[in-house]
Amino acid sequence: MEGRREVSGTVTLLQLGGYVGLLLWGTHMVSTGIERGFGAELRLWLGRTLSRPGGRARFYAFLAGLAVTAVLQSSTATGLMVTSFTASGAIGLAPSLAVMLGANVGSTLITQILAFNIAEVAPVLVLIGVVVFRSSHDGRGRNLGRVGIGLGLMLLALGALVRTLEPVETFPALRAVLGSIGGEPVLAMLIAAALTYACHSSVAVVLLIGSLAASGAIVPAGSLSLVLGANLGSALPPLFEAGSAIARRLPLGNLLMRAAGCVFVLPLLPQIARWLAQIEPAPARLVVDFHTAFNLALALLFLPVTEWLAALLVRFLPDPPRPADPARPIHLEAAALDSASVSLANTARETLRMADMFEGMLRSAIEVFRSGDRHRAADISRTERIMDRLGASIRRYLADIGNEQPLDDEDEGARGQEILSAVINLEHAADIIANNLVEFAAKRTRRGGGFTPEELDLIAAMHAELVESLRLGLTVFLRGDAALRSARRLVARKRQLRRLEAEAATLSMRSAPGMPTGTDAVAIRIDNTDFLRITRDLRRVHSHIAALAYPVLERAAEKDDRDSQPSDMAATEAGHAAAPGDRI
Repeated sequence: MEGRREVSGTVTLLQLGGYVGLLLWGTHMVSTGIERGFGAELRLWLGRTLSRPGGRARFYAFLAGLAVTAVLQSSTATGLMVTSFTASGAIGLAPSLAVMLGANVGSTLITQILAFNIAEVAPVLVLIGVVVFRSSHDGRGRNLGRVGIGLGLMLLALGALVRTLEPVETFPALRAVLGSIGGEPVLAMLIAAALTYACHSSVAVVLLIGSLAASGAIVPAGSLSLVLGANLGSALPPLFEAGSAIARRLPLGNLLMRAAGCVFVLPLLPQIARWLAQIEPAPARLVVDFHTAFNLALALLFLPVTEWLAALLVRFLPDPPRPADPARPIHLEAAALDSASVSLANTARETLRMADMFEGMLRSAIEVFRSGDRHRAADISRTERIMDRLGASIRRYLADIGNEQPLDDEDEGARGQEILSAVINLEHAADIIANNLVEFAAKRTRRGGGFTPEELDLIAAMHAELVESLRLGLTVFLRGDAALRSARRLVARKRQLRRLEAEAATLSMRSAPGMPTGTDAVAIRIDNTDFLRITRDLRRVHSHIAALAYPVLERAAEKDDRDSQPSDMAATEAGHAAAPGDRI
């Protein structure tokens, strides 16, 4: 009989672990589904709200954090978005702290809803989610289906947890452990903080605590101390995973606010438990109500002093000096890999750093042509090697995004491909400048030939076209489909580069009649060849810059094709029967 009881206890513990895992996975599906389907819109709305001027900006920031987290069901995801805004200087640290206070309150709303006895709708939610997921052909619809499946799994897991925990009092060892935790509030808080850090989800842990309280496995005061630990532990992952002092400011501020609240509330837990029990006798509801009340109290306490706390954090974590190695990435935060939209924004910002380096190379190259400055040529070669290393870091980060979470959303996958294409084209263009153009110019200067005024004028004209095209290309890279006109202008400039290259060929042939013989003739022919190579390579550089416009133009062409598709069967059959040369 005793052996059978031991096996039964082991099976029960395994079942509890499995249901907790199912709860965590459901929470992950809901959060990632909303973020992948609507993350870009939420990010834009959050950015516009936080940039709103006026004395009520702090209050708007609090409401924005509450709303976004209520939708995302993850204060960590909201924190990553706001950290990216803060690190780029788009918003101040004080509004970001207000956002986190709102995010902490927003994370309690889903806990409030799921704490009600609505497990009966779980199979319906899973069914609806599967139908929507299987029947949708776009990323947004499939992610909505993912959200429905995740909510259903969360409710199924909660119902199974309650049923499994009902006979928990029959296991003396487990009762002794939970009883000792209930009598040691500090120990209980630390255990819950460690569990929340491991799970990366305060929602799941608070719901688990509510299930324990509902089964009578733990006393009310002990359950409240566990809730404090869950709040404390949910602030730890962003802090430990931040890769720079600027990125650590916001999660550290969030941790300090929660830690201060825990220190103040912990001695008062027995009185708070008795007072709440008179208002809400149900133990599970008592847990989630305390969770919400604690975060609301923190918001009321710290919202007026966010400016002071921000100044303290900046003083404690000052801006670090610029890295001695310029090839070291600045924006590729490992903590952002949990959020596809934030991590893709980070790679775009790092790609813009590459573009700035490339523009510097481009502007220095024309000076090398004019003066043959060897120091500038060496700087250009050094910058090209830096760009290669930085581009490799960006490519690895993009691969890490795909490994962390599949970019099955159409927009996210397309954006990742655009960033990768931009990095590769910038690398190739920089290689042409450093290893072809500058080398030819330096070689010609060493021979003492230099360039004629006509040749320099033509090179300068092509160079000006490249600088203007790079400006258009970066506009297209940043604005995407909204910059369709700029994309078309960028590609149209290729005709001007071809015309200038033809002029270079004509200019190089003018010295052919009456060309001297001997050594001087060989030197002239070599100079003409170098000049033609330079103009050819300038056009190649422009081709790589123009490639920034191709994704936007391809999407526009696909949209036009869809809009112009024949609606009747006869027209469709006629299209299939058309000759290959009649279609693009």
